[in-house]
Amino acid sequence: MSRVKTLQALFKRYRRPGDIVFAWIVLVGALLLLSQIFEQTVWRKGSALFAQPRFWPAVSLGGMAAFAAFHLLGSALSERIEGRWQEVLLWIASLEYAGWFIAYAAAVPYAGYLPATVICAAALALRVGYRRPATLAVAALSALLIVVLFKTLLKVNLPAGLAYDSLPDGLRQIMLTYF
Repeated sequence: MSRVKTLQALFKRYRRPGDIVFAWIVLVGALLLLSQIFEQTVWRKGSALFAQPRFWPAVSLGGMAAFAAFHLLGSALSERIEGRWQEVLLWIASLEYAGWFIAYAAAVPYAGYLPATVICAAALALRVGYRRPATLAVAALSALLIVVLFKTLLKVNLPAGLAYDSLPDGLRQIMLTYF
């Protein structure tokens, strides 16, 4: 006996709150990007179609727009589910963490990689609700281990930070090299 009884059951659509908002956002974004294809890419005379700089971006953006339109059509024709705006507000609230990352990336050139990472890790631990001093110490220690792993073991070149300029020469060199 088959697990799928009908073709309609095979393609049954399970709608989620916020589907139609997501479909509109993706469709508008794809159309905006597609509208810029002639200004942002070129067409080279004498090149094969598949070797054109404009071809594959146009194919991908056209596919993105087409599938977004199908998603929008499916969302518009499906029954409405409550909770659309709560879902959208949750998406907007999650952008806060992008703001945290931007603030961290902006702080590194001034404070240095070690202080910025430790402060950001402790601040994020506080933000998500951890209040015990032991938990905050684990967050700071984890940040310290990350800095040591990246700077010392993996030898990743990261910005030193203006705060390191005020350190004594010997300590400054150690901080620049290892932290």
